[in-house]
Amino acid sequence: MIATCVVVIVAAGVWGIGVIEDLSLGGYSDPSSEAARVDDIVDAQFGRTIPDVVVLYTPRDGRSIDEIGDDVAADLAAIDPDLLTRPPTTYWNIAPAFQQGLRSFDGNSAIAVLTLNGSEDHRVKTYLSIKDARAIDGVEMQFGGFSTIIDAYNAEARADLIRAELITFPVLMVLLLIIFGGVTAAAVPLCIGGLGILASLAAMRILTSFTEVSVFATNIATLVSLGMAVDYSLFVLTRFREELRRGSTTPDAVRATMSTAGRTVAFSGLLLVCGFVGMLIFPQAMIRSLGFGGMAAVAAAAFVSLTALPAALALLGPRIDSLSWRTGAVERGDERAERFWGAVATSVMKRPVIVAGTILALLALLSAPVFGVALGDLDHRGLPSDSPARIATDALFTEFPLANSGVTVMVRSTDGGAPDPRAVQRITNDIGALDGFAAAAPGGSTGDYAVVRAILSSPDRTEGALAAVESLRDLPVPDGTRISLGGPTALSQDGIAAIEDTIPWMFAIMIASTFVVTTAAFRSIVLSVKAIAMAMVSLAATFGVLTWIFHDGHGAELLGVTPGPLQATMSILVLAVVFGLSTDYEIFLLSRMVEAHDRGESTRDAVRIGTARTGRVVTAAALLLITVTAAFSLSELSMMRLLGIGVIVGLIIDATVVRMLLVPALVASMGEANWWLHPKPRPRDTPPDTPLEKDIEHAG
Repeated sequence: MIATCVVVIVAAGVWGIGVIEDLSLGGYSDPSSEAARVDDIVDAQFGRTIPDVVVLYTPRDGRSIDEIGDDVAADLAAIDPDLLTRPPTTYWNIAPAFQQGLRSFDGNSAIAVLTLNGSEDHRVKTYLSIKDARAIDGVEMQFGGFSTIIDAYNAEARADLIRAELITFPVLMVLLLIIFGGVTAAAVPLCIGGLGILASLAAMRILTSFTEVSVFATNIATLVSLGMAVDYSLFVLTRFREELRRGSTTPDAVRATMSTAGRTVAFSGLLLVCGFVGMLIFPQAMIRSLGFGGMAAVAAAAFVSLTALPAALALLGPRIDSLSWRTGAVERGDERAERFWGAVATSVMKRPVIVAGTILALLALLSAPVFGVALGDLDHRGLPSDSPARIATDALFTEFPLANSGVTVMVRSTDGGAPDPRAVQRITNDIGALDGFAAAAPGGSTGDYAVVRAILSSPDRTEGALAAVESLRDLPVPDGTRISLGGPTALSQDGIAAIEDTIPWMFAIMIASTFVVTTAAFRSIVLSVKAIAMAMVSLAATFGVLTWIFHDGHGAELLGVTPGPLQATMSILVLAVVFGLSTDYEIFLLSRMVEAHDRGESTRDAVRIGTARTGRVVTAAALLLITVTAAFSLSELSMMRLLGIGVIVGLIIDATVVRMLLVPALVASMGEANWWLHPKPRPRDTPPDTPLEKDIEHAG
């Protein structure tokens, strides 16, 4: 089994590394939104007019911007025309009346605007193919625009992946050595984690044959597969060593481990998949691909943990404790941890209502900021301050505020015919008079609709532009006429609106699927409902903290992020991961309580045994996963820091106050109501027939 797993997974992983060439660089917009439909219709009739790349030219050899015009024209002429929808629009070839908009306020710089062909992904890749070939002696060239920003995000994501892997593995090894007290036991989870990463890459390459997969999915797959493979190995390995210490033979220990911890790992994998499956209903390809990547990573980690890991344990047997630095140190540590967490549970159960009420009040306080949260789209402010794309975009916003894509307004008649020209002219005049718009002019017409081009006073996708577009949506129009909006700012607004509308459905899917899985795992409806409620409590507190930091700006400078709306895509991912991990740790805790109850223990004894047996392992698992996530929170990208810090905060809240204090308090206070519709436990006088049952009886 080990040989088969290693050979097949390594070969598949080597093949899967090629997925990097097939990953999408786009997928950020909602293709079914009103703005996307307007852009598609207008582009099909009149050609694309929305700029993808803006090149900023600044002479550094003493020439003026007028004197470099011929060099700029020659450089742009070298671009393959098939890559562009129209010839570049530049300061040097536009009508004199419009030159001012393409020249900086100080007159030292000028710009050229490139409109590229193809899909969003294709346009970003086209930008990459033309960027490096652009050069003019004595002229500094900077690249801005949406395609350059997306490329900068993607490049930083690839660098983050390499950095995270270089940092994570050594730190994990040190922590595992401390947790297990020996080299052999510490090396096993790392090997399983490495196999999990390779298996997830192979699964993602298969996915690229069926759907669009974002480049960010590789980061998520690495984080999730490594973190969960190490966590699953920790749970299985800890249980295996328990069985050996009870005197079981190696085959019996493996069998008992997989029938308990292995079963829990299988349910845990299903629960995490439930967290990610809700992401598949979003219209943005990037969000769906992150969901696919997370599901592939969890499946890979669970598969390796349920095949290669038990086979390795069967081979190692008692040698799993070899290369330990001090005999008996691990056993003594486990005993101290069980006594500590057992004492914690006993203390909690003395006043369960007070403990539960206090913790819920604290979590409610942490959750309070979430009511003021707002979601935002990807923009240049999420890049590092020294990123060339951010510097160029900041310069464009400062020196060329009118050089924006603006808004495409499609005017239609409500009866399906051509709109009244007088109505179109009135709408054009009204738009030009709105705050936030510099001008508006007719942009063409067909038999079905007319187009009005509106120039914003603020750069695309900024707060000023978003406010202007919102006011345009509320513009009264003549009777018998309706308008639809396109352009980058409207596309961004529509995308955020689609995400906000889809989130309730995501929760419905996650809650329903989690209820089914937890009910099957616990065989108790009450425990399933409580597990979901605890996950929602952890989630609310986590987003309250994220809102307080990233949105409200408390401590943002220390993290090197610009306060503002939470990046929508990563916020959805944090929702899925934290919800999945919350129920994941709960299933490990409650499964031990259920085992004790099934043996005939009272509810309070079951709580004490379950908390004592899982306290150390859940805390260690959370610490290991925090270590994996921390490497990604060191990213230069604000969106990745949001993900990393969000998962870390969620783990800290969930693995400490919720899992080890709130859950025992609630289970103890509900008493026998926990086991409503649960199968009746075995009578206490039934002789124990497994090492696990003997141990539970002794603990009782």
